[in-house]
Amino acid sequence: MLSRPTRAARAGLGLILCLPTVVAAHGFGRLYNLPVPFWLYAWGATAVLVVSFLIALYFVAVPTVGSMRPARDLTGTVWARGLRRARPVLQGFSVALLLLTIATALVGNRDPYRNFSMTFFWVVIVLGLTYVTALIGNVYAVLNPWRGLAAALGRGWPEFVRGRVTYHERLGDWPALVLLLGFIWFELFGRGVPRQLGGLLLAYTGINVLGVWLVGVRAWFGHCEFFSVYFRHIGRMAPLAFRRGNGGQPSRLLGRTPLSGLVDERPERLSTVVFIMAMLSTTAFDGLRATQFWVRLFWNDPTGWVEQLIGTRPIENILLARQWYIGWETLCLIASPFIYFGVYMLCIAVARALTRSDRGLRDLALDFAYPLLPIALVYHMTHYATLLLTQGLKIVSLLSDPFGWGWNLFGTAMKLRAPFLPDMAWVWHTQVALILIGHVLGVYVSHRVAVRVFRSRRDAAVSQLALLVLMVMLTIAGLWIIAQPLTVERMT
Repeated sequence: MLSRPTRAARAGLGLILCLPTVVAAHGFGRLYNLPVPFWLYAWGATAVLVVSFLIALYFVAVPTVGSMRPARDLTGTVWARGLRRARPVLQGFSVALLLLTIATALVGNRDPYRNFSMTFFWVVIVLGLTYVTALIGNVYAVLNPWRGLAAALGRGWPEFVRGRVTYHERLGDWPALVLLLGFIWFELFGRGVPRQLGGLLLAYTGINVLGVWLVGVRAWFGHCEFFSVYFRHIGRMAPLAFRRGNGGQPSRLLGRTPLSGLVDERPERLSTVVFIMAMLSTTAFDGLRATQFWVRLFWNDPTGWVEQLIGTRPIENILLARQWYIGWETLCLIASPFIYFGVYMLCIAVARALTRSDRGLRDLALDFAYPLLPIALVYHMTHYATLLLTQGLKIVSLLSDPFGWGWNLFGTAMKLRAPFLPDMAWVWHTQVALILIGHVLGVYVSHRVAVRVFRSRRDAAVSQLALLVLMVMLTIAGLWIIAQPLTVERMT
């Protein structure tokens, strides 16, 4: 006979799994009935991508050395010189903000909604800075607080920034991928409290100091510090590009056509491709694990595999099953970028076979990796951007009371405290539009790469058929995830 706590847990889980099958936009969790069946959205999205492919096929027909107009060197402009002079001040300010974030997380109000650290780090930096980077350029290269901290230590201890061992190029961006997956795991499975965030930032600061001491500032922030790698990729879509000087050469600021960085450049290693796949897959996984479909797959155990694994139905031993559930989700999170990478390589192999290209599979995989970045960006926006409206606006009030102690330093403690909640129909159709725009841009950029890589117009067109199928699959999967009803609890 089941105990009273077990019966209560079972009843609660049953209530969760029986919620109405209607859409709940993932940034709000509010219910919304689709005006037309989902399959019509899927067919419409497919039609848009196919038409976009045909338009690109017609208009983008001539191979070019560069993607669009050549980049302009803006290094000598007045505002670029001013930015260069202000850089030490900006880095010092970013270090101060990092210290404030850690301090408020550790000793501030324990309510996440009244603590500056939670909103500033998760919403303003992780979300807001992503979109600023895509629109303007890689401002994180200037504002990176951990690089600023390393520079400060290097002024008093020059040997610190030179490193102790040579960074092997074959390691590529694998260290950044490991740190990215660890960060996403913390985001998904952490308790979401300020003190835990403070501990994370302290630990990550220690990792950065140790990493710079070990391999040097250039290698660490070039391949290992995952925020640097992440924002560098997002910045490839922007109209401004920051180029660090090598061998004593000065850094340069370039103005270019938006998206041209996705065409003119390509990754040097497959580890970078896998990192881009992680940018795609981890966002999709975060959305998927919130859905009723995902929770039912484990807790309802329709196939019986969970019962065979743990020896009992998961609902009959919640505590044991929850441990297995976290382990299962952790495994899926770690595997997700490699699953995406496998599907991507399969499409590249099909493209190579259809064109009978003598270009190696690895080279083709590197050629077409960056066109996936617009898709990664819109995935990020559809899943998280609404948090800027619901929680991000509160940063105005939190600036006056960062510790949540009742201060009003700048007179804004009572301003913009209420979240802005737009109409759910507007949210849903904006998400649909964003996903379509991202994939259409991916199709366009991918075709520009193809006309440069392949010898003939026919080969360039044929090579895109498999990638077009991939884009359609990603579009439908993305729409399906945001159209799924959410659970009240993720059971983790």
